[in-house]
Amino acid sequence: MHKIIFMGTPDFSVEVLEGLVNDANLEVVGVVTQPDRPVGRKKVLKPTPVKELALKHDIPVYQPEKIRGSQEAEELKTLNADLIVTAAYGQFVPNDLIEAPKYGAINVHASLLPKYRGGAPIHYALWNGDKETGISIIYMTKKMDAGDILSQRAIEIKATDDVGKLFESLAVVGKELLLDTLPAVFAGEVQATPQVEEEVVFSPTITKEQERISWDLTAQEVDNHVRAFRPFPSTYTLLDNNRVKIWVGEPVTYKGESGEIGEVVAVEDNKLIVQCGDNSFYGISEWQESGKKRLSIEQWLNGNKPEAIIDSVFENK
Repeated sequence: MHKIIFMGTPDFSVEVLEGLVNDANLEVVGVVTQPDRPVGRKKVLKPTPVKELALKHDIPVYQPEKIRGSQEAEELKTLNADLIVTAAYGQFVPNDLIEAPKYGAINVHASLLPKYRGGAPIHYALWNGDKETGISIIYMTKKMDAGDILSQRAIEIKATDDVGKLFESLAVVGKELLLDTLPAVFAGEVQATPQVEEEVVFSPTITKEQERISWDLTAQEVDNHVRAFRPFPSTYTLLDNNRVKIWVGEPVTYKGESGEIGEVVAVEDNKLIVQCGDNSFYGISEWQESGKKRLSIEQWLNGNKPEAIIDSVFENK
C-alpha cells in the first residue's frame, strides 16, 4: 500500500481525493488545503470542500496560510509519504516538500498542457472557443505547471458547456486518469514527456475587469465569454450605468434592421436580441438586473412590455 499526501481545495479536488480514498492500494495519510474563510454577511468561517471530505474519512488536515516555511510543511515530511498528489490546491508547493516523497509529487491539471498553465485553464478554454480540453497529469517542478507530462486525456467542449459543467466533467476525468496513471508511476514504468515551451499558453487568474462584456465582439465570442464565466465569476454589462448580469444566451439569426453595438434591436422567442460585432446578434434568455433576482426573459416579460427594453443600449466595454 502506497502512502499519499493530497493537496487540493475546491470541488474539483474533491472528486480526485475521493478516488484516492476509495482505492484499496492507497492510503491518504494527510490532506493539505486552504484555510477556512469567512462566507456570507455574517462572515461565518467555512471549511473547504476538500477539508469536509477529509474529516469525513478521519484523515489529518493541514491548513497553513502559507505552506512555504511553515510548521505544517515540516510535519508533512515526517509522514513518510510515497507521493504527493495536488489538484487545484491554490498555493506554490516548496521544492523541498516536492522532493521529500520517494516518487516526488504530481499534479492533476485541468488542461491539455502546455496550453493553459495557470489558475483558470477551464475558463480560458471556453472563452477562446476551443473545441476540446482535458486533463494532464504532470510531475511538479519549481515552475508553475511546467513539469513533464505523464499522461493526458481529452474531452470535447460542447456548445452547451459552461465552466461549471466542465469543472464537473473534468474532475471525473482527472480522477480516472490519475488512478490509471499511478500504477506506472509506482512501477517506474511511466514515460514522462517534456512540455514544448514554444507552445506554452497561460491562463492567469480572472480579473473583475474581464467580467464585463464587449458587445463589439461577434455573437459567438460573446457566447463563449458568458459560458466561460458561468456560474462563476459571471459576466455583466451596463444599462443606464446599472450593472446587469448576463446568465444565459446564444448567437441567433435576426433578419430585422441592425442597430448600434450593444443595442437591443428586438424581443423574439423570449430573447432580447442584441446587436454585436460583424453584424451578428446575441439572444439573451436569462439575466439579472441590478438589485433584483435572476430571471428568464420570459419571466421578465410577464411584468414588462417589450417596448420597455427595445432600443435600449448596453454600454460597450
